[in-house]
Amino acid sequence: MTPVLRRSMLLCGSALMLAPLPAFAAETADASAVEERPARDYLPNEIVVTGAVGEYAVEDGSSGTKTPTPLVDVPQTVTFITDDQLEDQSIRQLGEALRYVPGVSLETGEGHRDEVFIRGQESTADFYLDGLRDDAQYYRSLYNVARVEVLKGANALIFGRGGGGGVINRVSKTAELGEGFVGADASVDTFGAFALLGDVNAGVSENVALRLNATYEEFDSHRNFYSGRFIGISPTLTALLGPDTTLTASYSYDDDSRVTDRGLPSFNGEVLAGYDDTFFGAPGFNRTDAEVHILRSRIDHAFSDGLSVNASVQYADYDKVYANILPRGTDGSTVDLSGYEDAQTRENLIGQANLVWQVETAGVENTFLFGVEGMKQDSTNQRRNALFAGGATSASAPLAETISVPAFSLGPLARDRASTLDIFSAYIQDQLSLGMVEIVAGLRYERFDLDTIEQLTGTPGARVDEEISPRLAVILKPREDLSFYASYAESFLPQSGDQFFLLTPTTAAFEPEKFANYEIGAKWSVKPGLLATASVFRLDRDNTRATDPNNSGLTVLTGASRTEGFEFNVIGDITANWHANIGYTYLDGEITSDSGFGAAGQRLQQLPKHQFSAWNRFDLTEKFGVGFGAIYQDEQFASFSNTVTLPDYWRFDAAAYYDINEQVSLQLNIENLFDETYYPSAHGDNNIQPAEPFSARFGVRILL
Repeated sequence: MTPVLRRSMLLCGSALMLAPLPAFAAETADASAVEERPARDYLPNEIVVTGAVGEYAVEDGSSGTKTPTPLVDVPQTVTFITDDQLEDQSIRQLGEALRYVPGVSLETGEGHRDEVFIRGQESTADFYLDGLRDDAQYYRSLYNVARVEVLKGANALIFGRGGGGGVINRVSKTAELGEGFVGADASVDTFGAFALLGDVNAGVSENVALRLNATYEEFDSHRNFYSGRFIGISPTLTALLGPDTTLTASYSYDDDSRVTDRGLPSFNGEVLAGYDDTFFGAPGFNRTDAEVHILRSRIDHAFSDGLSVNASVQYADYDKVYANILPRGTDGSTVDLSGYEDAQTRENLIGQANLVWQVETAGVENTFLFGVEGMKQDSTNQRRNALFAGGATSASAPLAETISVPAFSLGPLARDRASTLDIFSAYIQDQLSLGMVEIVAGLRYERFDLDTIEQLTGTPGARVDEEISPRLAVILKPREDLSFYASYAESFLPQSGDQFFLLTPTTAAFEPEKFANYEIGAKWSVKPGLLATASVFRLDRDNTRATDPNNSGLTVLTGASRTEGFEFNVIGDITANWHANIGYTYLDGEITSDSGFGAAGQRLQQLPKHQFSAWNRFDLTEKFGVGFGAIYQDEQFASFSNTVTLPDYWRFDAAAYYDINEQVSLQLNIENLFDETYYPSAHGDNNIQPAEPFSARFGVRILL
């Protein structure tokens, strides 16, 4: 038995012993109150109407409050993509899905990981799975995901440190009691990439169900030498341990291997033209391999209609290595190259418990949340640089359709880092309902204990931070289906970066960076199955490191930046046959005082001023439907230097669907319908990713 499997079994057993501990509030509405939903659902399922004030409930609002709160009452911008929309768009990877979320920009992520900008804030770590942190650097598949949620704005009370611009939460598919089905999906595109998916749910007994999701996917594109494959397996268990107690447990194994593609260099402030297919790396060397194990279990128990508890345990093991030769710049005739091999390991153990108490006193309704969370994280990171002739760390090669990379070898370890992170959090939140006015207020205490060592030099680093993160919101509800809110929330990020591999003697001396989000918004449940939201916001970032202008040898925490914007979204069933997800975001952000990122007045990197996306599915008959999508992204700077611009672009997608019968359906998806040349993301000024040209994906789906 492998160590990973042994630990996984121990954790699963531990969670079973936690059965008497806390759980999410159980849904107590009568079954007759659950409304019938259309077959294609772009809003979350199980809209429950109970008649009580504030209980027009979408269970999915709980991601923003950890309580059974309707989405219309969550005082925060939340954007989501359901599995129906993911299927309609034939989307397999998280990064592909996020292209249809305004306010989120994709970073190229060094060609080996998910990396995003949310409201102008860059992150490789603000990713969650069922509300628990999933912060390692890798690509996330969606084969076992029921919904993707983007919760925007700083909010450490719910999610803890980080998340300055927001967080991305994936909601897992779980075993369904009393259901039995077999689903299969196969697709292939015009580049030769294909995917095979399976989904089997079986009721073992009246109180126990098992589900298995699995996938095999191969990657290809227009880029020379690009290839890869992904294997994913995810079994889940749901068990009723009693009339008021539910256990859910899951394990996922992801094995990703693909070419590390660092994109194109820039020339004279623009993307180098004429080389969109050219691979600026070394075939056979540029490779990333990631193996991820995640085991999770959760107990939910309801003591009464108003008192419930939950407890979750998650163990995750990440093992990854990537190697790359990459472009550093060009003079128009040659390209400068450098490279390295990097290895990372991480183990996360997270425990979380929440108690939810709903009580009415003297006509005032309160929903209290009391929670604790503990996390232990062990990480390592090693790097070896590529050495060219004479031991040089860079070399040049002539620009050509195929780059002839000069001979190189890997040098000795250039870094060898290890870190241990221990976190303890306790939080309390109250949601008060005073008739037309609701108040959400809470605090989170977080103790953040980080120890690192650079093992090549023996240099240690250590720091303990204790932070209080507040949240306050006022919600006005003139009607049950309409809310107006004003909110304030904070988050923080220690000065070691969001992966916490190393504390230097300098960074160990400084307080964390602070993020403060001010937001005013409105949400309207136009009708069952259709939600409209709008918000204006300001996000301030402070305590950014900067060079003391009076002493160039000193570092001070005087850097700051600000992002302001407006967002609008309509999602759901506009008519019985028209399903849509339409959004727009305006963003304006700049460095407001000199910092390590740049001088005051510079625009934030990869922050398009205007973003628009729309996905629509029209069911023209009972058997035939079509889809149409559009994305607009305004021009943006590739980095804080503000010297290289990624041009604005429109991209249009289309789809067609045909149901042969109730069990078998065919699907055609076209991406980049008009073969637009554009550059959606970058990693600095000289790693710019070209988008795929016109491509078509053909698929068949079977459900038995």
